[in-house]
Amino acid sequence: MKEEFIMGTDFIQDSDTTRCISNCLGTSRACLEALHHVHSKKGIHVSGKVMELLQLTADTCQLSARMMIANLDFHHQSCELCFEICKATAAECAKYGEDELLVCAAELCRRCAKTCADMAGMTVFASARVSQEASSSHP
Repeated sequence: MKEEFIMGTDFIQDSDTTRCISNCLGTSRACLEALHHVHSKKGIHVSGKVMELLQLTADTCQLSARMMIANLDFHHQSCELCFEICKATAAECAKYGEDELLVCAAELCRRCAKTCADMAGMTVFASARVSQEASSSHP
């Protein structure tokens, strides 16, 4: 007789956790698609930094999603890292506004950063930092 393993049967995930998992998985996929797009398209030239960030963001988002799914106590730390790397990737991808997939990846990274900041308990800190960065970029 074959045993079935059903993930998540030992706890109930709240809607914030479910939303964060979904955003992490969607962002990971978008970053991998954008990375493949950049590698396969001859007309677009992006920096090595963008390609590295896309790969690292995909990996970090996957890690955060897996930690939340497993309900590990330290998923907050992975969400904090995910927030930071998604924010950096969004900023870099946004520089390529003419490329639809990179713009999409930037938007999904921003959304993922928001939900990961919330999951990490960084809501006030993250909002203050984003506001501070925005005011320092305008002379």
